[in-house]
Amino acid sequence: MPHRILRPGHGPKSCAGHSLKTFIYLFALLAAAAFPARGAETYDGTPVGFTEDGYPYRGKPDAAVTITEYSDYLCPYCARHFQQTLPALLEKYVRPGKVKFVFADFPIASLHPQAPAAAESALCVAEQGAALFWAMHDKIFESRNRWAQASPDDLLPELAASVGADMTAYQACVQSGRQKDRVDAAIAAAQELGFNATPSFRFQSDLDEENYTFAGAQSIDKFSEWLDAMLAGEPPPVPPPPELPFWASEEGLAPDPDRPGFTRAGDAYKGNPDAPLVVVEFSDFQCPSCQRHSLETQPVLDEKFIDTGKVLWVFKNRPLRIHENAPAAAVAAECAGEQGKFWEMAQLLYQNSDAWSEGDPDFPLLAMAEELGLDEIDFRVCFQGRKGLERVLDDIYDGIGIISETPSFVTIYGGRGRLSKGAREPEHFVTYLEKAFENATKPQ
Repeated sequence: MPHRILRPGHGPKSCAGHSLKTFIYLFALLAAAAFPARGAETYDGTPVGFTEDGYPYRGKPDAAVTITEYSDYLCPYCARHFQQTLPALLEKYVRPGKVKFVFADFPIASLHPQAPAAAESALCVAEQGAALFWAMHDKIFESRNRWAQASPDDLLPELAASVGADMTAYQACVQSGRQKDRVDAAIAAAQELGFNATPSFRFQSDLDEENYTFAGAQSIDKFSEWLDAMLAGEPPPVPPPPELPFWASEEGLAPDPDRPGFTRAGDAYKGNPDAPLVVVEFSDFQCPSCQRHSLETQPVLDEKFIDTGKVLWVFKNRPLRIHENAPAAAVAAECAGEQGKFWEMAQLLYQNSDAWSEGDPDFPLLAMAEELGLDEIDFRVCFQGRKGLERVLDDIYDGIGIISETPSFVTIYGGRGRLSKGAREPEHFVTYLEKAFENATKPQ
């Protein structure tokens, strides 16, 4: 997953007419009222508590280095961090007292509509103690796969009860909605730092006045490089030049032997897998420019470049916030792909966008699946469950920091990707690809 890495921190910026420092100070006053002082607490053998700004932490309160994670409970990359990296981070740095680990909510409701409820629920549990908060934090992440089958109104109280929360106090907090302001404040703080993806991390050291940030579910080796340097009073190492992300790498673009027509990275493709030139299209099925490209330009490109084996064409979803029904259409395409009909469904979606782009899209999308002769039960299970949605979300995350509009095209050759934005007339796109193909096939 690509991200711009190593962004030195800066001083507070203005936000809605107030400095961030003032905003955080007011937030801290609210936090102090919400989380009254209590005796020393531990969780899993580690001290836990709340920072002056009201964020829950684990580790030695005066540790030399503080990491703040800005996270979304339903983000797959946050779950990967929780499962793969956090345990080693706690064992190597937090429990020995070297690092204090702070958690801040950054639910991205446009991607995960239920995530704000999870964040507020955890903070309602936090009113009863830091140890209970961390138990709830862990339970929510561990139960992530259950969100497709259970309503948050049922699941979250069940999790709160399982960690030993006083349910009368918990329900009163949830019903009051008072934790929404705290979640919104944390989101504002994350955005003030320039974060636009989860998980994102801020590093602060008592030995270095600078703050540093990076984004993405990084490995423990990456954390260790930074933490070992900062604990020695040095800045984190400057990262090497960025490599192609997995979805654009040779390995990620290879055909998946278990899913014909899809790459190992999970993206639909057409054309020659061994072609010297690769084009990755990021598209939104409700976008008029994407529709124009698909219906007018793509047939010309297919004939000249894809059918002749010169280009491998890969599709990734990038539904925009302004197109309410675009995510559902993307899920429908992915679910059709499960039955070998991704490109046929994509064509139908563009040709019949008026049928599903207004109102409830489910019925017309199910009708298109029937028109394609798809197995109705299998399609419904995929379309109404998490399977197709997860693939769409993966594409959205893959495009964060790279794709800002649709359609966009990443042309790959020679180990590098080149970004082109917007729809083009057929003749202009042909000229562009002819030049790219010439460069891709030049002797090295």
